[in-house]
Amino acid sequence: MNEVDALELVRAAIWTVLVAAGPAVGAAMAVGVVIALLQALTQIQETTLTFVPKIVVVLLVLLVTGTFVGAQLTSFAELAYGRIATGF
Repeated sequence: MNEVDALELVRAAIWTVLVAAGPAVGAAMAVGVVIALLQALTQIQETTLTFVPKIVVVLLVLLVTGTFVGAQLTSFAELAYGRIATGF
C-alpha cells in the first residue's frame, strides 16, 4: 500500500463521516441556535430546555436520512474491505 492509496482511503473515511453525521449535527445546531435566540428574547436561562427539542429533531432527521446514511456507510465498508481483500 502506497501513500496515495492510504490518503484515498482516509479521504473516503472522512467524507463518509461528514456525510453520515452532517444532517443530524446540522439540525441539532440549528435547533440549538433557535432555542438560544428564544431564550435570549424571553430571558429564560434554563440550560435543560434545549435537550428535548434537539433529541426530537435528531431522531426525526435520522429517520428521514437513515437509508441514505446506511447506503453511504455500506459503500465505504465495501470499499475498505475490498481493498483489504485485494491487499490494497
